[in-house]
Amino acid sequence: MKYQGLSGAESSRRRRKTCLWATLGIIIALVVLIIILAFTVFKAKRPVTTINSVTLQDMSVALGVVTMTVKINVTVDADITIKNPNRVGFKYNNATASLNYRGQQVGVVPVPAGKISAGETMPMNVSLTVMADRLLSNSQAYADTLAGKMPMNTFVRVSGKVNILGIKKHVVSESSCDFDVYIVNRTIGEQNCKYKTKL
Repeated sequence: MKYQGLSGAESSRRRRKTCLWATLGIIIALVVLIIILAFTVFKAKRPVTTINSVTLQDMSVALGVVTMTVKINVTVDADITIKNPNRVGFKYNNATASLNYRGQQVGVVPVPAGKISAGETMPMNVSLTVMADRLLSNSQAYADTLAGKMPMNTFVRVSGKVNILGIKKHVVSESSCDFDVYIVNRTIGEQNCKYKTKL
């Protein structure tokens, strides 16, 4: 009996089919690997904005006894850090740091947009000055000044994006610190800070 082997055309078709299945298998394996990495090693993590300390830089107070008004100028320095725990860079948008008195914004400073490398913690120092005219309209400012203590708050909100294997994730980090400014000895009391992050 004479053995009949595969024809050249049929052999070529089989080779192409084998290559096609092998290529498809590699593509599927790569997709699965990317998905696994995206949800494990490269999973998007929330950046952490921390107000490490608030210090009093300058302060002047003038009481209007007859008019029961107060003119107060306060400048505080806030030592802030933004930590990027991701394995990729974090780009954040223009932001602001604000100084608040009893829920009213009395000072604000811009935080310009930037980028933080993977795993980096970026320090920044901002100076916040009270806009004196905003306190004039607050009826509690005079009473608080006489009592020798003004409750204040610093607030920072940073938002941006991380690009994880081509998938962009929007992330937000907020920090809020409450503290008292003591008029007589011109010091800042203990700070109570809260942090919030979300994807």
